[in-house]
Amino acid sequence: MMGRSGVVDATSSRLHRPQSIWHSVHLDPVLLLLLLLLCAGGLFVLYSGADASVQAVKSQAIRFAVALVAMVVFAQLDPSVYRRWAPWLYAAGLAGLVAVLLVGVGAKGAQRWLDLPGLPRFQPSEIMKLVVPIMAAWYMSRHYLPPKFRHVAVCLGLVLVPMALIINQPDLGTALLVGGAGMFVVFFAGLSWRLITGFVALLGVAAPLMWFFVLREYQKQRVLTLLDPQSDPLGAGWNIIQSTTAIGSGGLSGKGWLQGTQSHLEFLPESHTDFIVAVLAEEFGFIGLLILLAVYFLIILRCLYIAVNAQDSFSRLLAGALTMTFFVYIVVNIGMVSGLLPVVGVPLPLVSYGGTSIVTLMSAFGVLMAIHTHRRMITA
Repeated sequence: MMGRSGVVDATSSRLHRPQSIWHSVHLDPVLLLLLLLLCAGGLFVLYSGADASVQAVKSQAIRFAVALVAMVVFAQLDPSVYRRWAPWLYAAGLAGLVAVLLVGVGAKGAQRWLDLPGLPRFQPSEIMKLVVPIMAAWYMSRHYLPPKFRHVAVCLGLVLVPMALIINQPDLGTALLVGGAGMFVVFFAGLSWRLITGFVALLGVAAPLMWFFVLREYQKQRVLTLLDPQSDPLGAGWNIIQSTTAIGSGGLSGKGWLQGTQSHLEFLPESHTDFIVAVLAEEFGFIGLLILLAVYFLIILRCLYIAVNAQDSFSRLLAGALTMTFFVYIVVNIGMVSGLLPVVGVPLPLVSYGGTSIVTLMSAFGVLMAIHTHRRMITA
């Protein structure tokens, strides 16, 4: 029978074993492999969705490379760095949102971008998807959990201020994602069911007010179109009708790569961006969708494992919020394309063509890897 000294020696030996090369570079090999698999599959589908455009694939590959570099950089930082810099990052993010309203660059009726000398054009609202949960986790982790009502109220204020600025751009989809990221922190902090019930009731009361005083006409039209897309089949209902047609026509195994009629005959709008999942469903069918969802599921499962094993409340709250934000991305995009949710312009994560959103998502995964690989050894 092993004595106490033997147990201590075994524990000490295990704690002082050399770290793997992955922990030395602060990367999680499982999560990295799944992300690379998803990105490679995204480029494969994008080639078809962009009508066999090699240039689109090259541009997206460059964006993925930049995003991977950002992920590696974020993974090198100890979570304490994010906690220490949270208020300053939040203040800089708010300053960026205010700058967008004052001197922002507009496109398609929205003013969402900043075009600063020497920097590529970017959306500060995308950066807030990462900054807001960091700030919320910083604030909530400074107090005893579960939080008291006044702490919840302050945290909600920290979330609602950037939401209001983003809605004013207007960009309701991004505002909801930013708000959701912050709210997940509050939820994971141990929000009581009484407060949850009160919050749901408050939303129910505020919904009519938002309809008349917050939502713009085109946003109202999206909700009405969701309820009855056939009311305007050649106008507002065109997107949903064509995307659901593409998904349904794929059947079990699909029509084959580059053989989709809805996208290649230009019936399907935004086939390489927001509606790319309809291209995948038409060409690879239900089986292709299941494979995509399986990869997403494994990524989320790995991220939840990282969150559960985090060593402090700040890291747990932040990891959980970032994971659920990624989950909401998936649900909103697929629900939007399949006609279950209003069209709000949310891309399919790491598959849709885009720039800032990819860098933001990969940076979030870098933060998750930092939380996982910077865990401190517990001495005997």
